[in-house]
Amino acid sequence: MKELVVVSGKGGTGKTSLVASYWALFESCIIVDCDVDAPDLHIILHPFIETKENFIGGKLARVRPGHCTACGKCEELCRFDAIAFDGPGNGVEQVTFRVDPLACEGCGVCAWFCSEKAIVLDPAVRGEWYRSTTSRGRMLHARLHPGAANSGKLVSRLREEARREADLRGDEVVLIDGSPGIGCPVIASVTGASLVLIVTEPTLSGEHDMQRVLALAQGLRIPSAVCVNRSDIDEGLAERIEQSAVLQGAAILPRVPFDRGVTEAQVRGEPVVNMSRSPAARAIEQGWQMLAGLLNLRKA
Repeated sequence: MKELVVVSGKGGTGKTSLVASYWALFESCIIVDCDVDAPDLHIILHPFIETKENFIGGKLARVRPGHCTACGKCEELCRFDAIAFDGPGNGVEQVTFRVDPLACEGCGVCAWFCSEKAIVLDPAVRGEWYRSTTSRGRMLHARLHPGAANSGKLVSRLREEARREADLRGDEVVLIDGSPGIGCPVIASVTGASLVLIVTEPTLSGEHDMQRVLALAQGLRIPSAVCVNRSDIDEGLAERIEQSAVLQGAAILPRVPFDRGVTEAQVRGEPVVNMSRSPAARAIEQGWQMLAGLLNLRKA
């Protein structure tokens, strides 16, 4: 079983469009949307959600008003300004303290130093993850609550479940749509992968951010490949990006040209490779064949 992770140093490079097309081309794969902060792969794949589970990430402090004596020690010690003196009364004190769940980091200092044991730490539900089916097989995806932390842990959970299901079902590929950037969810997405595909575009920001992701892959000792999307916007810069990537040991996939057929496919909510006359679709299919070779797949 091989893990192919598709990432991009920045948003808007067309990464998800390529992932959806690879999903349509691979014969046996499980697809995972690891962009848990802003998932959008489901818009194209139209999955049917079979199960939904809460994602518990860390803890949140909670004041028990009946035990609070309004001494103020918790507010004094909280470094995140998460405790306010506007909680409900309890018959003894007219006002007690309250924890703001959006500001609380779950460090537990307030609970540790509360002499009345009026503060408890509850498991924090940070989001949900889903096990779904598509027209071509299993999909795992998730949604992190706005402002919630621990996205890397949620990504790791998705990958763990995907590997387990791939082993049970005999799927040859786990296809992962990663997050933009080089932060925690990206590191969690690519660590231990078989191959990282970096989708970029011929712009200065695209070139700069590709270099950052490529350095990340090299630091983790993961084989990498680069695909320049919308390459004819600036063919000179596309050439420079590819030459730089080759010098750093990355494989180069066929360029994907700017193509209005991509927009048409997005409007229809289907993979680009379904547009048989699309130049972008032909380039994506050639790139997929190269990826299958890089992964040493027995079948595509």
